[in-house]
Amino acid sequence: MSAAALVPFALLGALIGLAVPPLARRFTTPAARSPAAPGLRPGARAWLSPVVAGTVFVGLAVALRDDPALPVFLAVAAVGLLLAGVDLACLRLPDPLVLAAALLALGGLSAAALLADDPWRLLGALAGAAVAGAAYVLLALLPGSRLGFGDVKLAAVLGLPLGWLGRDALLAGLLLPHLLHGGIVLGLLAARRVRRDTLLPLGPALLAGAWLAVLLG
Repeated sequence: MSAAALVPFALLGALIGLAVPPLARRFTTPAARSPAAPGLRPGARAWLSPVVAGTVFVGLAVALRDDPALPVFLAVAAVGLLLAGVDLACLRLPDPLVLAAALLALGGLSAAALLADDPWRLLGALAGAAVAGAAYVLLALLPGSRLGFGDVKLAAVLGLPLGWLGRDALLAGLLLPHLLHGGIVLGLLAARRVRRDTLLPLGPALLAGAWLAVLLG
């Protein structure tokens, strides 16, 4: 895909990035904002949001190219950016947003499979959601686990597009979030920005890991 063809994706991502901070504030209140994540507020670095969103959209466009499900991935990414903003602000993944991402993924992938006359890819997406959801349920039930069921639901939703791409993308999408999250936690601990008992959001790492899995796939 040429650089000129990527410009619309970058602009669309930037526009969505501009909308993320004010939309995220609608899902947070001063009482809901967590003191466990100091400085992580929707709009605290609003200038960064369009850059991140534009990068996400361009990356998906490059990775998926002519895949009929590209619009679905972009739609899920748009909701995912909003989820990340809310989770950073108050350590929660609102059910309405997770449900919106699920409906976009399931409905969009069903339509893409129909257009491509490839029902097996839709079955792969459903299997990916089942595997990701089951894996995160088990992780959440482990003694001492800090996984919330919002993280479990988001992981299952992300399993849909990852499963569409195949086994390798799904496995990468299951592993990469924990590598990212672990690296961030170690860095914050080394910098003495957090303590060992500080709760940190996993949602952004889940979303970033899924995005990287798509790029690597």
